[in-house]
Amino acid sequence: MQDPATLWHATSAPVPRRPQAKGEITADLLVIGGGFAGLSTALHAAEAGLKVLLLEAHQIAFGATGRNAGFVVPNFAKVDPDGIRAALGAAKGNQLVQMAATSADLVFDLIQRHAIACDAQRSGWIQPSHSETALARAKDRVRQWAAEGRPVEFLTAAAVQSLTGAQGWLGGWIDHSGGVLNPVGYARGLAHAAEAAGAQLHESSRVTSLTPTPQGWQARTDAATIHAARVVNATNAYADNLIPGLAQSFFPLKVFQIATEPLPRSVRERLLPGGQCVSDSRRNLFTFRFDAANRLITGGMHILGLGADARVPKTIHRRMAQMLDLPDLPPLQYAWSGLAAVMPSFLPRLIAPAPNLIAGIACNGRGIAMTTAMGRELALWAAGTPPEALAIPASPPAPIPLHALMRHAPNALLPISQWRDRHESPAGLGR
Repeated sequence: MQDPATLWHATSAPVPRRPQAKGEITADLLVIGGGFAGLSTALHAAEAGLKVLLLEAHQIAFGATGRNAGFVVPNFAKVDPDGIRAALGAAKGNQLVQMAATSADLVFDLIQRHAIACDAQRSGWIQPSHSETALARAKDRVRQWAAEGRPVEFLTAAAVQSLTGAQGWLGGWIDHSGGVLNPVGYARGLAHAAEAAGAQLHESSRVTSLTPTPQGWQARTDAATIHAARVVNATNAYADNLIPGLAQSFFPLKVFQIATEPLPRSVRERLLPGGQCVSDSRRNLFTFRFDAANRLITGGMHILGLGADARVPKTIHRRMAQMLDLPDLPPLQYAWSGLAAVMPSFLPRLIAPAPNLIAGIACNGRGIAMTTAMGRELALWAAGTPPEALAIPASPPAPIPLHALMRHAPNALLPISQWRDRHESPAGLGR
């Protein structure tokens, strides 16, 4: 199977395909899924001395790992430290807050430690405020994350305009520990590091069944039988029916991304001269960043339906031209889409359906930082830490009621979100 037609796959250095798993294989830990969560799990577990086998149904970084915008964001989209502690209690809340707060530290440390070539820049993540309500929340978010010792800063409207090159936002905030990277390059670097640590990785090796045994689990693919003491399912939003109820435990959200042809230097000097990434406070949030070749990248949700794959990228392109005052915005060069897993709580979750089997899901649009940190937690579990001692809450599968209908809610309700965004935004801010 070919790589997805994303900017990141096209611009990352090609790598040899890993062989399909064949025959009888024994491991301490089987990891299912070759995205950030699975690769981080495999790397950290192998470094802990476990015999690790990772199986990917397609190729490394085939799913959401290779289809995002390459933002490294060390916080949650909807919930901050106070809300996390209120939901989970002080002890568990403190663990999860610290995991999130240090997640970008972990990403950039791994990149440095393993010399991963992925155009990484620790330039910061900016969230501009589109309304007075969002501006008040930005001040509160800065208060909460600063209390955790994070390098965050409130931004005035003038500061946001200076940093982004765009007019109209009322202010916002920045986390200086965030940044950008090429997610496919990062994933391939994690894969190489995991193999160097002793993990065994196979592609084109879809797990078709999981059966409990007295020694752990038996997994089958088309060409292999695997005997593993423990199993981590790290397919996230691309979950199938391998674990009953898992795919019904979250909302699969389809997100589109586009990249233009490279912009002239004169425009590049105005927009994001410091190389940060931006995702604003709207419900249908507006994002943008540049890649190493000065392509402008943005994305978003849109109403699905017939012809969406052709229609939506053009709509996103027009929105970016308007938001950034670029009437001569270069044409599209790449357009792609992928699935994000969203929990009703907007917090990640570990699903533990049976002894020695666990799944990590739903990083709610914060995939690179959170799934890397999630993988480190899952490696601790694989080495013997009980689920209740991990930073991420664990529970049995909890399918969302009426999931077949409710899974479409985020996109179906988008027109209402867009209407509210427009009526909250100042007249000078592109809509």
